Amino acid sequence: MIAGLGPFELLIILAIVIAIFGAGKLAGIGGALGGSIREFRRSVRDDEPVRTTDRADEPRDTTRV
Repeated sequence: MIAGLGPFELLIILAIVIAIFGAGKLAGIGGALGGSIREFRRSVRDDEPVRTTDRADEPRDTTRV
């Protein structure tokens, strides 16, 4: 397991976390974290590609009025 932690140690850690934060607050924290991750993924996916051309490469309008 993770860094030598077995299932019994993970249950003890979970019990301590629930005792400190409470089950209701822990559910709220998990929901907020999940919502944040979901919003981050949506924003990364919806970003438009970055324009890679330089303005010096664009043709200039040489006609003047």
